[in-house]
Amino acid sequence: MRGRRLAALLVVIAALAVAALIARPYVHGLSFVIRAADMNGTWRRLANLDTVPAHEREITIPIGRGPLRARVYAPERPPHRTTLLVSGLHPSGIDEPRLVRLARELSASGIAVVTPDIPELSRFEITPAITDAIEQTAGWLASESGLAPGRTIGLMGISFSGGLSIIAAGRPSLAGRVAYVFAFGGHDDLPRVLRYLCTGTEPYPPNQIRLKPDRTDPGGTGASFVRPPHDYGVAVILLGAADRVVPRPQVEPLRAAVRRFLLASALDTVDKPRADVEFAALRDLAKRLPEPSATLLRYVNDRDVVHLGPRLLRVVAAYGGDPALSASRSAKPAAPVFLLHGVEDNVIPPIESEYLAGDLRGHAPVRLLLSGLISHAEADRPPHLGDVMQLAGFWGDLLQR
Repeated sequence: MRGRRLAALLVVIAALAVAALIARPYVHGLSFVIRAADMNGTWRRLANLDTVPAHEREITIPIGRGPLRARVYAPERPPHRTTLLVSGLHPSGIDEPRLVRLARELSASGIAVVTPDIPELSRFEITPAITDAIEQTAGWLASESGLAPGRTIGLMGISFSGGLSIIAAGRPSLAGRVAYVFAFGGHDDLPRVLRYLCTGTEPYPPNQIRLKPDRTDPGGTGASFVRPPHDYGVAVILLGAADRVVPRPQVEPLRAAVRRFLLASALDTVDKPRADVEFAALRDLAKRLPEPSATLLRYVNDRDVVHLGPRLLRVVAAYGGDPALSASRSAKPAAPVFLLHGVEDNVIPPIESEYLAGDLRGHAPVRLLLSGLISHAEADRPPHLGDVMQLAGFWGDLLQR
């Protein structure tokens, strides 16, 4: 009898151990989601139990075109993974507060994080140089830095850097060095995204045409994603494509004005009075510029996508057509790919992650989550339990890689 009781007890213990192993990634992921969302109260105190102390330091990364400034977020215990985290387009670069918070919470989860300061990103420029910098930085981090256990790394990219990180991971120099790629609000085909930013419409993937009309599709066909795009997008396009829409003498003055507008827009989130002064100065500047720069800057100042979008539509294929800018036109990685996208994103529409998943399947394992909790790389809605648990499962899977 004692032997049977002992056997039963061992079975129970084994079952509990298996349950704990299964539940642990969800618990780890839930802790990260609570902390990343900056929740407070009892749940935050419990989530903090699943963290480790970490420290930060600045380093320099040598790449072909010269050294890059970077920051390391290192847990105080040996990390099980080192990840390269690449920011989106933002004037603060690696000092952007949301990027810093994300890197700190990842390091508190036991992951070493390196954020490279790629200059084009803080200048709002979408160019192949970003993809090259991601590739070279990732190669150095995996092979020469001494920071990467097993000489493999994770790759994480936010916004436009998400798609570019996937492209970099597919290049021969990184074969066998990438454990996973994570794209947060990333894109598959840059010219298609630029057309969306100019028009507010984008076709659904051919095998995913909706049987019911999209609630924002006035035509009712269900074959197109329709949503007013963020005005930031056409300003970025104009910045990059100015040499294609105004005479040569006007290019640099117009670019300087558009970049000033983008900087003021970022400032508007932290210091509205100073931003208002900048916006007023830009409206005055538009009156003094020659045509067509004057009209184009006025559209930017007025956030007038309806008129500016069609003026830029004819140049987007040339501006964004380099294969180094689109996963759809590049070699695919073999490493697992994690795609997270906010369903309300109107900078890079969420169907771009659906396109990405379709393009990558057959080449790499793909996990896709379109979430109602996030917009363009930030928390946007009050949490609902089902959405939170989906995010917890997603992050739990990713964090254990």
